[in-house]
Amino acid sequence: MSEQKGKRSNFSGTVGFLLANIAGAVGLGNLWGFPFKMGRGGGFPFIVIYLVAVFAVGIPIVIAEFGFGRKFRAGPVKAYASVDRRWTFVGWFHEITCILVMGFYALIVGYLMKYMCMYFLSIFGAGSFAATDGGTYFAGMISSPVEPLVWTAVVLGLTYLIIRHDFAAGYEKACKVLLPVLFVMLVIVAIRSCTLPGAAEGLKYMFQPNMAAFREAGFFGVFSLAVVQMWFSINIGFGTNIFLSSFMPDETSITKQAIIIPVADMIVAMLAGLAIMPAVFAYGLDPTSGPGLLFITLKNVFDDMPGGSIFGFIFFVSAFAAGLSTSIGITGALVPIGTEQLGWDMNKSTAASCLLSFVLSIPVSLGYGVLSDVHPLAWLGKRFAGYDMLDSVDFLGENVFLSFGALFMVVFIGWVWKPDAVLAEVEKSGAFTWKKLWLFLFRYIAPIATFFVALTSLGIL
Repeated sequence: MSEQKGKRSNFSGTVGFLLANIAGAVGLGNLWGFPFKMGRGGGFPFIVIYLVAVFAVGIPIVIAEFGFGRKFRAGPVKAYASVDRRWTFVGWFHEITCILVMGFYALIVGYLMKYMCMYFLSIFGAGSFAATDGGTYFAGMISSPVEPLVWTAVVLGLTYLIIRHDFAAGYEKACKVLLPVLFVMLVIVAIRSCTLPGAAEGLKYMFQPNMAAFREAGFFGVFSLAVVQMWFSINIGFGTNIFLSSFMPDETSITKQAIIIPVADMIVAMLAGLAIMPAVFAYGLDPTSGPGLLFITLKNVFDDMPGGSIFGFIFFVSAFAAGLSTSIGITGALVPIGTEQLGWDMNKSTAASCLLSFVLSIPVSLGYGVLSDVHPLAWLGKRFAGYDMLDSVDFLGENVFLSFGALFMVVFIGWVWKPDAVLAEVEKSGAFTWKKLWLFLFRYIAPIATFFVALTSLGIL
């Protein structure tokens, strides 16, 4: 049934839910954040800490979010209000996080779409894209007052068309296309990257034990990079896990999903690392060059590589698939503001959510052009004096509302709603054999880890 008629459909089954949640988790955090943070964290030490964090903290929290979301089958705000209206503010923290993140996320996915199209044209020798330096091209693109917003509008238009009638059905159909495309394309580029002359150094960097990172960045520095990356990569605190699980069939095992999804997310992140790091080392470039690794460093790599236009196209197809899938998931989490709080139908709520994201994208995009001298958070002190529009929106969304929304969420589910309610939902599909371990990790370890992430995100630690 369509949500426009007041009834919520579910995903078609366990596979449908799994595809949707993997797609929601896999995004730019994997293809953009993971490789350069892994580079800064020394490769192998970062991966080890990341894995420990996923199993000790990430999975227990995701189990709680899934149980909470499926129990109330509603958006974050309504779900919290169903238990205690005094905690409704946590749901709004989740929604504000999604609003702010979509203010720049759709813009960046638009960049990916542009690069994908330019590489496609380059295959046939059209245009001068391949002959232009990566840094020069990127700077020119983002400083344009109109073009980035056109691509953003296309991304949000696709998002709207996919989910405007029925979120679960539309998202599931999209994921059945986007996820295989993402995986196959990444495998192709990873194979090519790993077979380049000099690529072995990149593989050593990723997998050879290297304790030098602990001496250079310090254990705490590497630990912070890995834990914060894990946090954002599996969408803890966004409210998207709560929202997506509200469509989860009762027969679906929450514990299995909570394990499979982070593992699948990690596999995609590792594939992204294999697609990027060996090529970066093969061309003697800096593996710690930050977000520019995706749009500047990799462009220079592909432009110098035999058949680079083809492999550049394939890579950016995979990146666009990852970005679009996450864009759909985050937009979906915003839709309940209209359907549940304002009484709108699904079509109107989806359109409003996409329009809101586009409006916020305008000043963010112009922050690289006519608004480049605007620094909205400069009044907070020296640290923020150089923050442009995107940096400012990102800080408010991910470092403030996401971090504290996650902290409040863990406290609420663990100590207000009580874990017994989570366990009752989890055990609908069978016995939860390690519930005592989960209880300890979620009620005691997770709050400490969440508090750590919040302080780290604010720059206090």
